[in-house]
Amino acid sequence: MTLTHRILSPRPIASLDEYLDLEGRTGLSIAVEMSAEQIIETVEGSGLRGRGGAGFPTGVKWRTVADMASTRPVTVVVNGAEGEPGSFKDRTIIRNNPYQVIEGALIAARAVDASTVAIAVKEQFVTEVERLRSAIDEFTQAGVSDVQIELVEGPSSYLFGEESALLEVVDGRPPLPRVTPPYRRGVGDTAGDANTANTAELAGDSGVEGSPALVNNVETLANVAYIFRHGVDHFRSVGTPETPGTTVCTLTGAIDRHGVAEFVMGTPLWEVIDTLGGGALPGRTLIAAISGTANVAVTAEHFDTPLCFEQFRRIGSGLGAAGFIVFDDHTDFAAAAHGVARFLAVESCGQCEPCKFDGAAISDRLDEIRRSDIGDADAITAEVEQLFASVATGARCGLAGQHQTAVASLHELARSANRSHADRTLAPADQVLVAPLVDIVDGRAVMDRSHLDKALDWTIGGPDSGKAPVDRL
Repeated sequence: MTLTHRILSPRPIASLDEYLDLEGRTGLSIAVEMSAEQIIETVEGSGLRGRGGAGFPTGVKWRTVADMASTRPVTVVVNGAEGEPGSFKDRTIIRNNPYQVIEGALIAARAVDASTVAIAVKEQFVTEVERLRSAIDEFTQAGVSDVQIELVEGPSSYLFGEESALLEVVDGRPPLPRVTPPYRRGVGDTAGDANTANTAELAGDSGVEGSPALVNNVETLANVAYIFRHGVDHFRSVGTPETPGTTVCTLTGAIDRHGVAEFVMGTPLWEVIDTLGGGALPGRTLIAAISGTANVAVTAEHFDTPLCFEQFRRIGSGLGAAGFIVFDDHTDFAAAAHGVARFLAVESCGQCEPCKFDGAAISDRLDEIRRSDIGDADAITAEVEQLFASVATGARCGLAGQHQTAVASLHELARSANRSHADRTLAPADQVLVAPLVDIVDGRAVMDRSHLDKALDWTIGGPDSGKAPVDRL
């Protein structure tokens, strides 16, 4: 059994006093006695990879920001804007123990000489906002650090979780991804109107640089606190050489129960499905699983793949945020592909026209398939594949490419279903809702059903204006 409790304690930590009784803040106390260079070397030595989805080495990111900082002010930004369908791990961590996240952020602040930590979450995360507000107040009243800690409540948009778009929200603007990375242009650098992120001056290699920001995911910073409290060797004592430590997994879809739990890196995916999810529903067979809406679907023959960024890459997929949506032999993959395509088309901001309009066209064609409203499966498949080729042209963030990975892989699994929909031997399929999770209650995921009413222009419940969000906002 590789279920563990490094980051997720067996029961929620109710107060800072309780956290301190459990040796909380020990990591920060150790870091205070270290130089910034020693802190960064410790994170590099731990092998910690970012837990937000990309798996980028955390120590490399910290060093890059520190090298860019020099005399310019730096802000540490905690990315808690969890909106990936199938993921509920960051909100679970905050509910369980927000203190370790804040401690990790304060250690990061010492590494890059930041005077401010901004914790960014979505305004509709009511429970998490309350937990964070209380924890920040406790840290402040206890005088734990002279770093200012702020809470930023942002919109429901999926792109709020993209690093540069998140910085736009922290600066008071809509979540529109920038071209310039956070290590070059962070918080408080961009003057002008609400559409500043779309201007060319941010894009180039002109040598104009602003104050950098260090952006790390909630789970990543919880691991930082653990590493400094227990040491690099202990942290690396579990996991794989390439991806040491643990990962907090979310499991939803066609399984006996949904939930969130922490597993040692290197645990086979099938063991997560069996241990956390209870396996397949009675009388059914599992076919595939997909990590959020960003990665190629993993078929059941690869369920023995260990949880590890490299191992998932070797099978042509990605571990992502370890939020797995599971499909079985009752799944209509034509409807599943449409569900993911619709989500991405709606959430595209429209700064890159192919992303918005080709993405919407992909969604429309796949919707016609799942409604059995097509005559020639080969013709519509050829059209969709052409759209897959063009949708990411000139893209400034990764959303458009998700059509080419997640949607395309589900579309491939749907080839036989597509033909059956075309000749109407397969009845129209119900729409599959692919949307962020609201909660997990009694072993079942609660989906954000309001997403069904969200238009391409990001309005909810009314007619679409015909404008892309970037133009409307």
